Amino acid sequence: MTSQAQVIKTSLPNPSPSVDVLLSTVLEAVAELKAVDVTEIDVRGKTSVCDYMVVASGTSSRHVKSIADEVVKFAKRLDYQPLGVEGAREAEWVLVDLGDVVVHIMLPRVREFYALERLWTVGDEPPGADDAGGFNDPTRDAG
Repeated sequence: MTSQAQVIKTSLPNPSPSVDVLLSTVLEAVAELKAVDVTEIDVRGKTSVCDYMVVASGTSSRHVKSIADEVVKFAKRLDYQPLGVEGAREAEWVLVDLGDVVVHIMLPRVREFYALERLWTVGDEPPGADDAGGFNDPTRDAG
């Protein structure tokens, strides 16, 4: 006796929402569940994986998972099915892949350790912007 393979049908809405609509929907979803320290990173020209990354923190693993679930729910309102959701079981870092927008929801300690914002914004600021008052500050007295 052979059983039929179960086929899962996924499709993008036609037309799919614009990147701006998708991004604003994600920002609305994370705001709805009061995500902490929400950062939007424009990664166009830095990677071909997506156009924007949204990084946000939750106050507990339950909060992280709830925020991720809300992002998925808001995306589905646009008739948009996420390409994937990773990390929901442990809920220390949940990634929701919406194609042009990738959402990272993390516990604060995990976010601090991986420092995604620094990774993706290197070179965005003019040289010396981080060095104010530091060793490379030309106004600092050498003696």
